[in-house]
Amino acid sequence: MFKTLLLITIGLFPSLFSLWVIRKTQWRIRLRLQQAAINASRARIQQNLRPVTGDRYYLEGVGFLIGDISCKFNARSGYLRCAINPNGPCESCRYYEPKD
Repeated sequence: MFKTLLLITIGLFPSLFSLWVIRKTQWRIRLRLQQAAINASRARIQQNLRPVTGDRYYLEGVGFLIGDISCKFNARSGYLRCAINPNGPCESCRYYEPKD
């Protein structure tokens, strides 16, 4: 009887050890993912706290626009200045044409 119980115990030990290692690894991965999510949210918050640039305007009914809104090629968007010179600056743009 004792030999049978010892044999069953020795037979179950590797699977129990493997289960313990798997659970510990999952716990570590979950902890790392939580830390990554916290760090990403901190970076996003810091990114949103950037100062507002001088070429950003609020137009009633449309929202925030960037770039020179009197230019013909202005994209009238909060993300893109114009189709020709999307990164700006508008002050020295050689493609500037006033709107009709």
